[in-house]
Amino acid sequence: MFRPSLRTASSSKLALPRTLSSLATPARPLLRTASAMGPARSQAQRLGMLIAKSRPWAKPATGSQFLRRCYSAEAAQEENLTPALTVEDMMPVENIRNIAIIAHVDHGKTSLVDKLLAQSGEALGSTRVMDSNTLEKERGITILSKVTSVAYTTSDSKVMKINIVDTPGHADFGGEVERILSMVDGVALIVDASEGPMTQTKFVLNKALSLGLRPLVVLNKVDRPTSRVDEVDGLLLDLFGSLGATDEQMDYPIVYASAKEGWATRGMDEPRENMKPLFDLIVDHVPYPKVDRSDVFKMLVTQIDSNPYLGKCFLGKIAGGTLKIGDKMQALSPDGKQTESGRVTKIFVRRGLEMIPVTEAGAGDIVTVTGVANATVNSTLCDLTVTEPLPSNPIDPPTIAMKFAVNDSPYAGEEGKNLTSNMIRERLMKEAETNVALQVIESENKEAFEVRGRGELQLGVLIETMRREGFELSVSPPRVVFKEEKGQRLEPIEEVTIDVGNQYTGTIIEKLSKRKAEMKSFEENGDKTRIVFECPTRGLLGYSAEFKNDTSGDGTLNHTFLGYSPFKGGLERTRKGSLVAMGSVGAATSYALNLIEPRGKLFIRPGEKVYAGMVIGESSRAGDLEVNPTRAKQVTNIRTVAKDENIVLRPPVEMSLESMISYIAEDEVLEITQSSLRIRKRELDANKRRQNLRHNRD
Repeated sequence: MFRPSLRTASSSKLALPRTLSSLATPARPLLRTASAMGPARSQAQRLGMLIAKSRPWAKPATGSQFLRRCYSAEAAQEENLTPALTVEDMMPVENIRNIAIIAHVDHGKTSLVDKLLAQSGEALGSTRVMDSNTLEKERGITILSKVTSVAYTTSDSKVMKINIVDTPGHADFGGEVERILSMVDGVALIVDASEGPMTQTKFVLNKALSLGLRPLVVLNKVDRPTSRVDEVDGLLLDLFGSLGATDEQMDYPIVYASAKEGWATRGMDEPRENMKPLFDLIVDHVPYPKVDRSDVFKMLVTQIDSNPYLGKCFLGKIAGGTLKIGDKMQALSPDGKQTESGRVTKIFVRRGLEMIPVTEAGAGDIVTVTGVANATVNSTLCDLTVTEPLPSNPIDPPTIAMKFAVNDSPYAGEEGKNLTSNMIRERLMKEAETNVALQVIESENKEAFEVRGRGELQLGVLIETMRREGFELSVSPPRVVFKEEKGQRLEPIEEVTIDVGNQYTGTIIEKLSKRKAEMKSFEENGDKTRIVFECPTRGLLGYSAEFKNDTSGDGTLNHTFLGYSPFKGGLERTRKGSLVAMGSVGAATSYALNLIEPRGKLFIRPGEKVYAGMVIGESSRAGDLEVNPTRAKQVTNIRTVAKDENIVLRPPVEMSLESMISYIAEDEVLEITQSSLRIRKRELDANKRRQNLRHNRD
């Protein structure tokens, strides 16, 4: 369908050569560029340059297809419309730039990419278009790394292809950042001009510097009244020096920007018009890929997508040679063993928000390839003559683990469709193939699986995704992954950065000191204070909800993995006991909950399903208390002059999935279904729980 927003050769009314005019149809739009930001030149000159430097393509997939990472059967039928492509017709390697956008959470990465796309001619239709995943839209965060591409015309009329990778900012999804750095040649470090460098800023910058990449710095949100440009610039210089940056890396250029307003400048006093200064800096500062297109084909897989029509799709940067549809290729594991061989069936490149099928691609470009099924992340797709795999970047180890098992509650099977351990195993193994930061370990009886990851948020996203897919399961509370070294027990340590009002600092220091945290710095800035701690990972489990209560929601807590340290000893118990249901399976009654309410805080409402062993609230005391929430008022035939009281209950405590994961105790599990989240005791029978408690005491 013709899209009026796209410039086409048919609408330009220019006399084109016969071979090109036959390709320039409404279904085959020409490459859009950011040429409008360059010097004024005639439309004929611009189109002539585009045709010379780029290639027309077949009918592209729609933006929604790209956002779902899908390629439709209709688009598959367009393969024959794609003209043959030779090495000479490809974008020259010198005109390609591959760059990753890295930053701490909420420093403006995705907003910046939105403006770069919009000013390159893309019709976005909404904001945060790169956050296409449903959970990303709901939570307002980036979970998956995604690739897009824009064309930019420089002031000397050279068309550049810029591949941009948008990365997550949360520490829990740091594995997404680590794995994509192997396919870029430069990074843009985005830093909030008010907050300055944060924990994840240090983490992602350290990874980029260790790979020898030369960052460029974008000071974002400089138009805010709270921005402190000079001070943040000094902090960045100190950060680069503390991370061991080379003299070349220390000589980083700075761009001052407002991603929300859509402008960037090289100086604070320069005109604030558009993103052209940032485009120019990317072209000048980021090196082109150092590859050889005359070599044999090699590509390191950095991301895997599933497609209902094509199967597995493998994303990566071609490290050498060229690739054509129909070529033979093989998949090598990281240790050099051949896992599979086959033929290339599809090749895709990015154009803005679209995936474009092509017949051939060359080294230096980022592409998606199909044709094999058993390759994994960090596998090497290559020519049959290649015997050595491409090196991959090491990934930091997971720090926490949770056990996934079959749901065996009285309501099992009523709300979900994927119930068995085999279904859960298949889904977890599929996730581990695409997410290198996750590890899945089967139990001896094959009915439970230990899933290891970077944090509660990462595992919570996995659980929520499985829940929406119709899975029912029970998960244990998170525990820390220890390791032994030279007979010594080591535990993971996190660097914690807290920004709170001055009135809350005493409470924060007291609470974290009880969790074995060590304060490293204390800095006051007006009515706000920044405190940096080094805290064991287990000390942070369940602390986020407590932190929100202690600061009345007026504070931010960020943490990132720092390393391993000797075990620091046991922690004090901070959670009170549970209100545990007893009696028969049924619905909770207002009469019973009214009697239970003085004993603690309730988690349920009247009418909700309950069963024996289910946790329905938090006790006001340390020990667990068994209560009967299904008890009904006794009805008799004796008349009375007393009227029934109108029962008014306090609203129950509502917790999100991540809050429940943080809350559950060691003897409890979280029941996950498609429409319900229930906390329950691991052992539902009260008599067996008491026996186990006596046995543990003995």
